[in-house]
This record gives sequence, structure tokens and C-alpha cells, in this order.
Amino acid sequence: MTSFLQDKQLTIALSGEIDHHSAKETMQTVGRKIDSYLPSVCVLDFRDVTFMDSSGIAIVISTVRRMRELDGKVRLQNIPPQPLKVLKAAGIEKLTQITERSEVR
Repeated sequence: MTSFLQDKQLTIALSGEIDHHSAKETMQTVGRKIDSYLPSVCVLDFRDVTFMDSSGIAIVISTVRRMRELDGKVRLQNIPPQPLKVLKAAGIEKLTQITERSEVR
């Protein structure tokens, strides 16, 4: 997982498989990064995610909750077809914005 901060926007690039084995650690790492940088927008970039089960939904919801505490927003981007199917089945687009590709803000 890599991340960078630019203009109060924290972009976190997720990678590999997101399942029950990796979700807890990923959730904690994302939370620590948010707490460290206090961004106004947190972007979760799924470009390099090869597989995701429902554990990935927990990561997104946890991120949305933490960012709401900061009056911030979450955006999901570059989501491959399989993870996108999981997220859409859960109705995640009702909680946060999903974009097809990187957008500069």
C-alpha cells in the first residue's frame, strides 16, 4: 500500500487481494494515515487490487466513517471489474463517490 498527500487530498493505493486475512491490517493502516495527515479528501485507488471479497466493503465503510468525523470526503477510483461488482452489490455508491479514473483536484 502506498500513499501520498497533495493539497489536503490523501491518495492511498491499495494492491493485491483484499480478503478477511488482509482487511483488518489494511483498515488499521488506512486509519493511521488519515489520523496522521488529516486530509479533507481521502482517495482509495483500487487500480492494483486483484481480488476483493466483502471484507473490502468494511475497509471502505471504516474510511467513510473516519473521514466524516473530520468533515471530509472519500472517493474510490480505478476499480477493476471484480471489486467494482462487490462494491456495487453493497450499494457503496450511496455512501461515497466512485470515479472511473484518476481525477486531479
